[in-house]
Amino acid sequence: MSSTENLSEEKKYNKWIVFLAIVIPLVVAILSRLKLQDFGVEVEPLTFLPPIYAAINGLTAIVLILAFIAIKKKNIILHQSLMTTAIWSSVIFLIMYVAYHMTSDSTKFGGEGTIKYVYYFILLTHILLSIVIIPFVLITYVRAITNNIERHKKIAKITFPLWLYVAITGVIVYLMISPYYT
Repeated sequence: MSSTENLSEEKKYNKWIVFLAIVIPLVVAILSRLKLQDFGVEVEPLTFLPPIYAAINGLTAIVLILAFIAIKKKNIILHQSLMTTAIWSSVIFLIMYVAYHMTSDSTKFGGEGTIKYVYYFILLTHILLSIVIIPFVLITYVRAITNNIERHKKIAKITFPLWLYVAITGVIVYLMISPYYT
């Protein structure tokens, strides 16, 4: 396939990328604020989920690093498999995150002083970049599957550190707030 054909193939996905980049954060934000109990659904709070989805964030970070190492060693097949795993890990995280928030009250951070500001800085950058990363991941993935490798490499240099930051700070946020879970 020529680079013109690759670009044309890549553009077929643009509407989906825009759609998902808007819909995913909106759906997560809306569902995370709804409580199933408020709608008469008898469900126990899924309070066991936060350490699980924090571990999934940690796993995602490890998988991203391994995928980076694999591509540096020119192991394309392993890189592809690991990146697919990272994407699915992120999807599973989102499902668990929404399920937790739809059944459980939010936990307030109880730290005081400087640590409170550190926590909220990490939390805010984590949330903002978790929204920003969605189109980057999708564009990077589409450029790979449409064999537009040079364009894939260019955006992957941005996507990788952002996604890694989101995955690592997800674990940090959990560790910092976990003493305040009831």
